[in-house]
Order: sequence, then C-alpha cells, then structure tokens
Amino acid sequence: MFKRGWFLPIAAVLGFAFLYAPIVSLVLFSFNENRLVTVWTGFSFKWYGELFRDPQMINAAILSLQIAAIAATIALVLGTLAAVALVRFRRFRGRTLFSGMVSAPLVMPDVITGLSLLLLFVAMESMLGWPQGRGILTIVIAHATFCTAYVAVVVQSRLSDFDRSLEEAAMDLGASPIRTFFDVTLPIIAPALVSGWLLGFTLSLDDLVIASFVSGPGSSTLPMVIFSKVRLGVSPDVNALATIIIGIVALGVLAATIIQLRSRPKKARA
Repeated sequence: MFKRGWFLPIAAVLGFAFLYAPIVSLVLFSFNENRLVTVWTGFSFKWYGELFRDPQMINAAILSLQIAAIAATIALVLGTLAAVALVRFRRFRGRTLFSGMVSAPLVMPDVITGLSLLLLFVAMESMLGWPQGRGILTIVIAHATFCTAYVAVVVQSRLSDFDRSLEEAAMDLGASPIRTFFDVTLPIIAPALVSGWLLGFTLSLDDLVIASFVSGPGSSTLPMVIFSKVRLGVSPDVNALATIIIGIVALGVLAATIIQLRSRPKKARA
C-alpha cells in the first residue's frame, strides 16, 4: 500500500497525465513529417505551411475568433448587469423567475438550446423579416445567449464577497451611483470580468452543436469545419491548427493570471 504522503502526489500526477497527455501528443504530432498522425517519421513544419495554404480552414478560424470576441463582449455586458441585479436588489417582483432564466442555459442541453433558437429565428424572420436567414448574426446571438449565463455566475460570485463600505464611502464623498460603479466597483471586480470574458470566448470558440443549428451557407465556424474533416480521417494540418489555438488560449490565461495578481494588494501577493 502507498504511504499517505505519496498518495496525493501520485494521484495528482496521474490526473494531470490523463488530462494533458492527449494535448501534448497532439502538439508533438503537429510537427510530424508523416501524413499519418500516429506514425512519427521526423520533425517538420510542413503541416503549418499546409495549414496557411488552406483558405477554408483559415477563413473558418478567423470567423470563429470574430464571433467569439463579439459574443463574449455582449455576454460580458448582459451577464454583468444580470449579476448586479441579482446581488444588489435582493427583493423585486419576478426575481425568482429572472434568476431561473439566467441560470437555465447552464443546465440546458445544447441540442435543445440550438433547436429552440433555430425555431425562434425562423419565427422572427416570418413575422418581422429579421434576421434574414441564418448566418454570422444568428450565431453571435445564440452564443451570447448561453455565454451570458456563465458570465453572470462568475461576476455574481465576485459581487457576493464585495465590500459595500467602499461604495458607501465614495458616495459619502459626493460621487454619484453611476460614477461609483465605474470608478470603484468595476476596477475591483475587473478580474472576474476578465475571467468571465475569457470563459465566454472559449465556450463560443468551442461550440459545435448550437452553431450547427443556427448557421447558414458561408458561415461555417472552425469546429464545424474540423468536424467535417475528421469524419474522413484526422489530417495533420488540424493538429497544427489546434496547436496554434492552444498557444493563443495559453497566452490569454497567462494574461488573465497576471492581471489578477496585479490587482491584489501587495501584502496578499507577498
């Protein structure tokens, strides 16, 4: 039997290996010269060159990044407002319904969400003439819808631990409620806002099911293109693209960590 002092380190190593070994394997084989992604024959950047010569993959990646950035920004604004309403206004008519509607996308299956949004867009087009067809706009609206719930949860948890005396002191000194919110509240909850935006960006970039329901011709996102490719066999240029995305996400997480560390008091960082 393992000693108690060795159990936790071994369990941690096995857990991290289970999580990150496939990612490490993907990154390594993105530099493989062979077309077979499971047979190593030599180090090469060939598939990165093939990737940048594939207009379908590049256009899908750019489109997904644009959609993710716009959807995450919209979700950040709406999720923050929802979190403020739930935390600061403890009692108002319809609070239970509003809280349930904010949290519903967290537990709703993606198939149900995608189908319901598709039916909504079809009904709106027939009655209002907007949105015209399915495309980038409908994907942005759909992604912002379910990302708002995640942003609201992150910001709400930060506001629940917020020291209200700081806002009261600012208003006692003559600041209006709006200026207090922008000058005092927002800087303090900035780490939660950054975390919520990054979470929404990642969820939007990763989504396949909902985008498949609400997309149209000429608006295929990166997960949709990759899924269509891997059905016929994994291509090494997909590994190269995944490696680039992993690098971008790692830089984003590093930047968010630095912002959070700098926002803490010096004594807490020490």
